[in-house]
Amino acid sequence: MYQTIQIVHSYWAYLVVIIVTLSTINALIGFFTKREYTPKDFRISLFALIVTHIQLLIGIIIFFVSPFVVWFSGTHKMGEIMKDATLRLYNVEHPTVMILTIVFITMGYSKHKKKLTSTPKLKTLAIFYTIALILMLSRIPWANWF
Repeated sequence: MYQTIQIVHSYWAYLVVIIVTLSTINALIGFFTKREYTPKDFRISLFALIVTHIQLLIGIIIFFVSPFVVWFSGTHKMGEIMKDATLRLYNVEHPTVMILTIVFITMGYSKHKKKLTSTPKLKTLAIFYTIALILMLSRIPWANWF
């Protein structure tokens, strides 16, 4: 079961990175070029929101079945987890930063809908999605990706 979910989580992560990158670039270009907010912008930002939330659900399952997550096993104390870079990544850093990533995407998406004109909509998306993208890229376990 773990291996199947891990494969889904890993491949879905490629889609998440691509979509969040595209939606961030789209928002940045739209904001800096002062173009009008279009239904395409709405769909791209919504799709980024959806794929990240699906990844969160898959990640929650992984968190409870992964052999790398030892919070619940009772075999490691917190000090041991924090001293080991790999254990710290999988038990603390990756889950925490990815949840923050999803929080920023959700906040940006929600706040942009309340804006009435194009520039503030695109500015809100650009700010929140850029922060989310930077956070996400900072805690991907790159060594396991390639």
